[in-house]
Amino acid sequence: MKLLLIEDEKLTRITLTDTLSNNGFQVTSCESGTEGLEKIRTEKFDIIITDLRLPKVNGLDILKEALELQPGSKVIIMTAYATAENAVEALKIGAYDYLIKPFSPDKLLATLEHIRSLKRIQQENIQLKQKLGRFENREIIGESPQMLRLMETVRSVAKNNYTVLIQGESGTGKELVARALHFYSKRANNAFIPVSCSSLPPTLLESELFGHERGAFTGATKTHIGFFERADGGTIFLDDIDDFPLHLQVKLLRVLQEKEITRVGSTKTIKVNVRVIAATKVDLMNLVKEEKFRQDLYYRLNIIPVKIPPLRERKKDIPLLSEHFFIKYGAKEKIKLLSPELLQKMLNYDWPGNVRELENFIEKIIALSDIDGWEKEVFAHISTGKENLFSPSDKEEKFDLPFEEYIRRKEEEIIKWALRRSNNNISKAASLLALPRTTLRSKLEKLNILIEKK
Repeated sequence: MKLLLIEDEKLTRITLTDTLSNNGFQVTSCESGTEGLEKIRTEKFDIIITDLRLPKVNGLDILKEALELQPGSKVIIMTAYATAENAVEALKIGAYDYLIKPFSPDKLLATLEHIRSLKRIQQENIQLKQKLGRFENREIIGESPQMLRLMETVRSVAKNNYTVLIQGESGTGKELVARALHFYSKRANNAFIPVSCSSLPPTLLESELFGHERGAFTGATKTHIGFFERADGGTIFLDDIDDFPLHLQVKLLRVLQEKEITRVGSTKTIKVNVRVIAATKVDLMNLVKEEKFRQDLYYRLNIIPVKIPPLRERKKDIPLLSEHFFIKYGAKEKIKLLSPELLQKMLNYDWPGNVRELENFIEKIIALSDIDGWEKEVFAHISTGKENLFSPSDKEEKFDLPFEEYIRRKEEEIIKWALRRSNNNISKAASLLALPRTTLRSKLEKLNILIEKK
């Protein structure tokens, strides 16, 4: 650590310089306040130790200048003429500590060790925040006109606290856009709470969102703080809002209107300061017309609509996205596998699973690239656009079941087909069906489909 020592007494200056140098500090020493100020103006120091009484420029002047020019440095004042007033004034201005002469070298070294530890912790915190920032605020990738407009919209909309409704097909990156809206907002330093409305059973969703009191229902052995309370001061992201149960929609509407929630099993209202961002994979107005979604809630959510274009409408971004995924999975050297022929086929393909499907596709290239004949497997995926799609029989079927039961059986049939094709690998089956892995798992549980272990 770089240390500046300002001391007009020669013997004290030499003794302290030797002690500090022997303990690993890189010391620059000055005999006057004027010389010390010149050093502060031209060099950067981690720690500044200065005598209080110096000719022409005193220690308080140096302290003030150091705090202005080098706010990250720690300043220690030393003096043989200690008074309570001087100590309080120095500390009020911003000194880290105040040492009264004569003091033992051990006392000074102990103070410096505290500073060293503090600096180390601060640096670790900065690095941790940078890592978390890269994880939480993943960059929106794209150079097409549609994506440039989307990024401009996100930065503009993020500044306000309006409710936002993100519209986009599955796999387009709705949560990524929601995180960007949070990151560019004034709430960025507070919580971002993502909630999947489709993966939580309706019986649990109310309790998870709004919380519950102890004894509210069987199994409620303690008070539970819901997502809205946890997001206080920050942002809550309600993904798949189109799957939000109709009987809970009035409660969500109240949160949006009154900025307050009521825990399950309680009559007490709790004020919450939360920005709501919702996302839908379908046109909510159609659900309103079908009376599956409240019209008043729709208008409350749709204050600021943000639409994400599907990948087929922004194919210009495919090369850039592909490069990003190669780097993401630590295979930058394999970008060369994207031959002109393969890239052209990728550009001709419509990517029904959107960016999520493209990411899985690049993962497949990385995984198979060391196996002979990998190109055949990869090319099959994008040759016709039908390789991953379930093809029902051409034979006309007899429709003699209630509609919901018929759909349930068809859904089960399609999922079992995908599991067979993927050798019972849930991630691969989800990719075949262009579904999120969590959604497929939820459907497996709902349809009571067991995975055979091989």
